[in-house]
Amino acid sequence: MRILFVHPNYRSGGAEIAGSWPPAWVAYLTGSLRRAGFDDIHFIDAMTHDLDDDAVRAKMVELQPDVVGTTAITPSIYKAERVLEIAKETVPGALRMLGGVHATFMFKQVLSEAPWVDVIVRGEGEEILTELMLAVEDGRWPTDRYRIKGLAFRDGEEIVATEAAPTVKDLDGLDPDWSILEWDSYTYIPLNTKVAIPNMARGCPFTCSFCSQWKFWRDYRVRDPKKVVDEIEKLVTEHGIGFFILADEEPTINRKKFVEFCQELIDRGLPDKVKWGINTRVTDIYRDRELLKFYRKAGLVHVSLGTEAAAQMKLDIFNKETKVEENKTAIRLLREADILVEAQFIVGLDNETEETLEETYRMAWDWQPDLANWAMYTPWPFTPLFQELKDKVEIFDFSKYNFVTPIMKPKAMERGELLNGVMKNYRRFYMKKALFHYPWRGTGFRRRYLLGCLKAFAKAGFARTFYDLGKAGYWGPQSKGSVDFHFDETRTIAEAQMADWEAAADRAARAKERREAVKAQMKGRAAERALSGDGAPERTHSFRMPNGAEVRACGGGDQQMEGV
Repeated sequence: MRILFVHPNYRSGGAEIAGSWPPAWVAYLTGSLRRAGFDDIHFIDAMTHDLDDDAVRAKMVELQPDVVGTTAITPSIYKAERVLEIAKETVPGALRMLGGVHATFMFKQVLSEAPWVDVIVRGEGEEILTELMLAVEDGRWPTDRYRIKGLAFRDGEEIVATEAAPTVKDLDGLDPDWSILEWDSYTYIPLNTKVAIPNMARGCPFTCSFCSQWKFWRDYRVRDPKKVVDEIEKLVTEHGIGFFILADEEPTINRKKFVEFCQELIDRGLPDKVKWGINTRVTDIYRDRELLKFYRKAGLVHVSLGTEAAAQMKLDIFNKETKVEENKTAIRLLREADILVEAQFIVGLDNETEETLEETYRMAWDWQPDLANWAMYTPWPFTPLFQELKDKVEIFDFSKYNFVTPIMKPKAMERGELLNGVMKNYRRFYMKKALFHYPWRGTGFRRRYLLGCLKAFAKAGFARTFYDLGKAGYWGPQSKGSVDFHFDETRTIAEAQMADWEAAADRAARAKERREAVKAQMKGRAAERALSGDGAPERTHSFRMPNGAEVRACGGGDQQMEGV
């Protein structure tokens, strides 16, 4: 049985400006399938190789697969649906399957707008997909489809979801097949080296109302650090990787495991061969201030901090009295440890103004991170917060849900004005950095890395791919009134999905109860540490929407998982 995976060709001018990223999902799925005996597996990376529909079609004609599978985050969903539509036209006898976070939660929407999708794999794919492929190989598909957990499909006019499958409990048993990828195609521009995205943990113990990660992975699981380093060592020795980013939402949550991971890298001499980066929280940096130089010794060179929205909203909405100072101090601590730091800001909520955008710039320059990133707030349609905000959402063209397009329109600004304000921040921040900081501050690796980052920005800016500016027709302040984001206004929510939202709202209410329980636990643990004098004070960084809905920022949770 021949299986073909396709990574859809979607670009937004966001993360891809730093390079071409290897689609790790196909390596993990292929590894599981190979262990189950499937060895005729092929992969088309349409995104990295910028393949159009005709090129994808020609490859399908050449391969004649029995199964075609693809994946989708929200902004790539239409491209993924199109891949399977091409499969229907080209190899009509092949089973067409879709996975990923968007299809997992929006399966009723997907199966309504793309009825040619045969089956959706909901949740972590390794075990579900293997069971599905065994059923196909044995001739038990579609007869046994109701018996396989974690699927969604159409049965006549009915959209069916089988019972949710359990999460993958034995993460250490996963053995991704990295050889399925053409590694010469994946380059991290700042260091001009091959890049990988391995995974140390899945899930998140926090339940931020605007995030979907804790819903998708469901429970928090950490791999054996030695197994993770085994995987990284293999990537370095067999595929020439020179840089990696841990795919984890916040790999420092479990400090004990993270320290073991760093020590294992050091013991094997890997920091001389590979550098790496992570995303994490300000509070974790506070907690680990004495360990930061140790982390740098292990090869950690880039930390993206979830400073998030704390610096962008009005004082009467955000509690910023200590948050601002914590952000600034965390950035200073990282710089002192010779770790490059990137500050993340979320902009574009209902109460954004020119003044609040200016505030984020002033704070970014005052804090002096090495890099700063302003991301447009994106209301994922399957998050609890969306249930609170959906009456304010006017755009349902999911291809624009990409962090660079203003989906939400602030009350006091037009979308073009919002984009112009963000670009003004970028221009000022990076122009001053380019003239007065990057070429002159630091030597050796730090200087080379920062100049490499500047090169990536300049390349994307010259090609007008940065922030999708070319497509939107933004050429500077003079064009802010004529910007066109090309929203497909014919896109709406399917009736089946609308009906499901009432149930989703109930689930969101249950999730809120869970958040309150976790919050109470956090306070108890924080009080214990305060009495013992262990660690820095921890804050709850949240604000409330006018309707009372609580929004929690990833960068400012209360709980620290010590791993003891």
